[in-house]
Amino acid sequence: MSPTSGTTHARTPGLAPEPRVLVPLRIDGEPPALGQLLHALDGETMGTTWSVRFIGPSGLRLAAIEAAIVGACDEVIAQMSGWDAASDLSRFNRAPAGTVCPLPDDFATVLDAALKIAAASGGAYDPSAGALVALWGFGPSGETALAPRHDDPAFRAPSPQDCARVHCGWDALPWDGARRTLTQAGGVALDLSAIAKGFAVDRVSELLGALGLRDHLVEIGGELRGAGLKPDGQPWWVDLEPPAADCGLAPLRIALHGLSVATSGDYRKCFVDTTGQWRSHTIDPRTRRPVEHGLASVAVVHDSAMAADGWSTALMVLGPDEGLALADRLGLAARLVRRRPPAEGGGFEERFSAAMRALML
Repeated sequence: MSPTSGTTHARTPGLAPEPRVLVPLRIDGEPPALGQLLHALDGETMGTTWSVRFIGPSGLRLAAIEAAIVGACDEVIAQMSGWDAASDLSRFNRAPAGTVCPLPDDFATVLDAALKIAAASGGAYDPSAGALVALWGFGPSGETALAPRHDDPAFRAPSPQDCARVHCGWDALPWDGARRTLTQAGGVALDLSAIAKGFAVDRVSELLGALGLRDHLVEIGGELRGAGLKPDGQPWWVDLEPPAADCGLAPLRIALHGLSVATSGDYRKCFVDTTGQWRSHTIDPRTRRPVEHGLASVAVVHDSAMAADGWSTALMVLGPDEGLALADRLGLAARLVRRRPPAEGGGFEERFSAAMRALML
């Protein structure tokens, strides 16, 4: 098949497939000055891990830089976490109907971006689907829980009637972008987990730039953004996450130079319900059910990690055909990996949007 309709790669026993390489269309800037060192910081945030690599002199106050990074991530949590009962998002979700909530700047920025992706994707991504996601067992646990977790022995897949009752509808959100206020219509539960992590990557990258550390690589929970160059003049090379270690597809290696990449996959969170049906954590807000089209993963490359994060989820919901068509229509650089059913021989096949193929050497 051509890369447009899907490309499969057969695995030769004993031979690892050669990696494919993606590079930005333009590389700007000079390598760091001689004598600069590669510094590394790591930690935990948002229920996952973060890591930062940056180039700088030997005398940097690394503890202060780490504190600034943690502070930036904590601010995202304080505003947009559904797992933190004290966050601005959780307080909005609990607010009585009719409450007008002024949103902090970052929260408003992310919500506005989420609503634009929702509109462009026809609702395949919906930031108001928090109650629906929780109903399927993938929402926050503890004080802010709306339903049992999917790994709770008490959990049962919801009925169509249950799914129809919960609020889900981005286009009915009373959002005033000019005033940055959102009105709680009653029972609305925002979920920004598919885009806030990417925003945090962008925010940490901006922070490092403001500190004069222009050459850096930021990663939070597998979402990445690279800027500048390493001392040897090389960009930050990373391999896109495969849907399985033995998927048989050749590695896809990208030079993150002013670019971000985010990956969504059906293999990260899933469960088998009481009927024996395998369920993905990716919920289609339009059907109110987990997706069933066989798409295993989507990787999106974009200038913005926030946009890459949100669009990887939207395309994951849309599926291999509709998702690829929309990526091409919007000029999104995307790789979609489909899990082939046994009737088609099993294994995986990948499809590339035109913008993604333009990055390939």
